[in-house]
Amino acid sequence: MAELAFVDKVAARAGVSLEQARPLTEAVLRTLTERISGGEAAAMAPHLADELSPLLVKATEPAETFDYDEFLRRVADRAGIDRPAAERGARAVLQTMHRVVGHREFEDALAQLPADLRALAQPLPHGP
Repeated sequence: MAELAFVDKVAARAGVSLEQARPLTEAVLRTLTERISGGEAAAMAPHLADELSPLLVKATEPAETFDYDEFLRRVADRAGIDRPAAERGARAVLQTMHRVVGHREFEDALAQLPADLRALAQPLPHGP
C-alpha cells in the first residue's frame, strides 16, 4: 500500500485532514515502535509503504514499558495535537495497520501491549 493510501485511510478514520494525518501517522508509528520489541516492529515494517516503514526500525530490541496515558501523551506531543485527537488518531492508525500488516503479524506485535492499548486497534462497537 502506498503511503498516501495509508494516510488517506487514517485521515478518514480519524476525521482529520491529510495534512494532519501524516504527522499523526508518524507519531503513532514512532510511539508504537518504542512500546514493542525491535523484532515485532521489524516484522511489520515490510508491510508498510517505503516512506513509513523506517518509522518501525528500532535501534534496540527491548520494548519500553509505558501505559495508555503515556502512549497518548507521546502521540499528542509528537503530532502537536490534544489528547482526544491523539486517541482518535492512534485508533485510526492501528486499525489501518491491522488491515495492511495482516492479522497474525499484527496480533503478535499487539500481544506485547496492555489490554487498553490493544483495544485501540479494535473497531468501536456500534450502538443498537
